[in-house]
Amino acid sequence: MLINTDSIISITEANQNFSRVTRMVDEKGSVVILKNNSPRYLVIEFNQAEQEQVMADEDVMSISRRIMEKNREAYKVLAR
Repeated sequence: MLINTDSIISITEANQNFSRVTRMVDEKGSVVILKNNSPRYLVIEFNQAEQEQVMADEDVMSISRRIMEKNREAYKVLAR
C-alpha cells in the first residue's frame, strides 16, 4: 500500500484534534495515524470501507467459480 506523506498524522495529534483528521479524510480520501513512528491505523470514509468489503466478497466468489469449474468432473463423480 502506498502512503501519501501528506496524509500522515501522529496519534497524539489525532487524539488532540480529531476534527483535523476527518477534514484530511474528506480532502485526501484516507489518513494514516502513526503510533511510535510506525503506521498503525488507517482512517477512511465509511462508504469506501463498504466498497472494499464488496470487492473482497466478489474476489471470493470468482475464486470459488474458478475452482469449481476446474474440478467439475471430480464434483460430478462425488455427486453420484
